[in-house]
Amino acid sequence: MKKLIYILLIVTSLLLAGCKEQAKEQPTIRFAAAASLEKMFEQKLLPLYKQQNPKLNLQGTYAGSGKLQIQIEQGMQADVFISASTKQLQALQAKGLVQTSKPLLKNELVLIVPAKDKSTIRTFNDFAQAKQPAIGDYKTVPAGQYAKEALEKLGLWQTVAHRVSLGSNVVEVLHWVAQGSADAGLVYATDAASNSQVKVVAAVPKTLLTDSIIYPLIVLKSNNQSPHVQSFVEFLQSKEAQAIYQEYGFSH
Repeated sequence: MKKLIYILLIVTSLLLAGCKEQAKEQPTIRFAAAASLEKMFEQKLLPLYKQQNPKLNLQGTYAGSGKLQIQIEQGMQADVFISASTKQLQALQAKGLVQTSKPLLKNELVLIVPAKDKSTIRTFNDFAQAKQPAIGDYKTVPAGQYAKEALEKLGLWQTVAHRVSLGSNVVEVLHWVAQGSADAGLVYATDAASNSQVKVVAAVPKTLLTDSIIYPLIVLKSNNQSPHVQSFVEFLQSKEAQAIYQEYGFSH
């Protein structure tokens, strides 16, 4: 019996040592990204990077950019943040949380309706006629902030403000329109292109937006000194990654 226990202890020690060694061999990169990037990251970008770096763990968190900004400010562990707006970059810079940053992607805002419906909404100005309009929550979602700004400049915001549904991120707005629970929504062009259940009616005129829709690549100040963080950042700017961005409708 004692001999069996001794053997079990040895086996357990070897297994634990193996786990520790494996953990040492698999450094982790923690990143946060706007919800509008999740499909592209999970389908193409991350599998490609993992193929090139099989011993590396990638831990991603996707949500509205404003929500992610708040979580980072409150101590969420992240090495890299890809936001859907420069507003979050500026807020994090003001708090001394940014190591480096640079523009990574560009997008545009579009008006969508359910693909199967015979909608009378045909121009951006028609958004105010929607019975159940939807945008991202302008308090935390960049797409919602862009939408509200454009509607305000056209003098349409007060017309829709009392009935507009606010999504926790732009993907939620896309789903509402696709399912028919909203009859019009303002989302990114890349999101609209990814769902055949919606159709694009019009692009939001760029003249209605103060800033271009730019996704900055932000390297945060963190305790992770792994050279893999820089490797991941360089990959996101590589020609391979740029080809994937174009495939999903982003420009750079």
